[in-house]
Amino acid sequence: MKNKYSSLLILTLAIFAINAKAQETVYPAGPQKGVSAITHATVHVGNGTILTDATIVFEKGKITAVGNGVSIPKGASEIDATGKQVYPGLILPSSSLGLREISSGVRGSNDYQEIGENNADIRSIVSYNTDSKIINVLRSNGILLAHVSPSGELIEGRSSVVQLDAWNYEDAEYKANTGMYISMPSLMARRGGRGGFMRGMMMGGGGDPLKAAFDKIETIKTYFTEAKAYCQEKVHANNNLKLEAARALFEGKQKLYVRANEVKQMLLAIDLGKTFGFNIVIVGGGESFQIAGLLADNNIPVILDETHALPATEDDDVDQPYKTPAQLQKAGVLFAMNDVADNTKSRNLSFNAGTAATYGLTKEEALSSITLNTAKILGIDNVTGSIEAGKDANILISAGDILDMRGNQLTQIFIQGRTVSLDNKQLQLYERYKHKYGIK
Repeated sequence: MKNKYSSLLILTLAIFAINAKAQETVYPAGPQKGVSAITHATVHVGNGTILTDATIVFEKGKITAVGNGVSIPKGASEIDATGKQVYPGLILPSSSLGLREISSGVRGSNDYQEIGENNADIRSIVSYNTDSKIINVLRSNGILLAHVSPSGELIEGRSSVVQLDAWNYEDAEYKANTGMYISMPSLMARRGGRGGFMRGMMMGGGGDPLKAAFDKIETIKTYFTEAKAYCQEKVHANNNLKLEAARALFEGKQKLYVRANEVKQMLLAIDLGKTFGFNIVIVGGGESFQIAGLLADNNIPVILDETHALPATEDDDVDQPYKTPAQLQKAGVLFAMNDVADNTKSRNLSFNAGTAATYGLTKEEALSSITLNTAKILGIDNVTGSIEAGKDANILISAGDILDMRGNQLTQIFIQGRTVSLDNKQLQLYERYKHKYGIK
């Protein structure tokens, strides 16, 4: 019996060792040491400018100099980028990253949504899981920052920006509580293609989904009306965390992110902003091209959730989602591009921008839509979004064009000056099966 159990123990330990070896051993990088200089690079600044044979110097996580003829400090660690393209780190503008691991079937991996209509006091950052297997994959595709947002029925909660190389959510926090998310009810009773009618039926209100939608819109307005009165009071008989959560919105320190794809939803969002004096951001924006001028006149930015998508209605051009970014650009709307498809888990962000670059945007405009534009919308453009002196050294070095699947071959990435690993679960599996089948 002793020999039998000993053999079983050895076998169990061996299996565990194999499995352990197959898992990621990727650790967050320590602070930048010394001075680093990227030399002989083609630098895509992020603001539309391209610098050839340029030098970037960064120290203590900050870019100290960039341009041609920049002197390299003595003792600096030089990185030769001859023949390579250098970009600012990409920013995912709206995501459930770290909150939602497996889209369906594994409830324990999801922590992105609370029950009930009003979760204004929810802070998504405290549920952010830095051990998510998705994070390393996104990082190796050039995404260094992400805007993590909750989901819900109506008033969803508060979002935060994270950097994707951290031990825990406190380390990851880049900008906390950037804004509040709400979901604007659909006013299309029989919207086809995306389940609008069934969605309306499930909202309640018996057989009248439009009435149910208007009731929910009134619920949103009532909440903000009560929150405004609460925030104007100097002394409260009782503290109310849900009402207190809106204070920064009224003070202009946060933005209200409104999930809206239909024109009617966006018009309601504009009205909400005017009524309460909020800074509004449209998230989704599927039909934003129809009211691009109105959005520009009201300084309403748009986060376009889907570019690699079918048109929303049968009357739209088949390539409408591809053309929308260029139409917003032409109208003067500040916009960012996103990737919310479940099957890509946001890793195709740069390729969405690449598609838009073949449908009216220039390459540098497309790059701005996933870097500097996003930083402006999120209120972090003073520290990131472009390769400029004084900003964080969030930098990508690629063998080719980062907007193209063939050219997007990252050789080095830096988050706040730290050299970050490009390894991830998918790369490890790739190497594992290359070894199994003797592929070199």
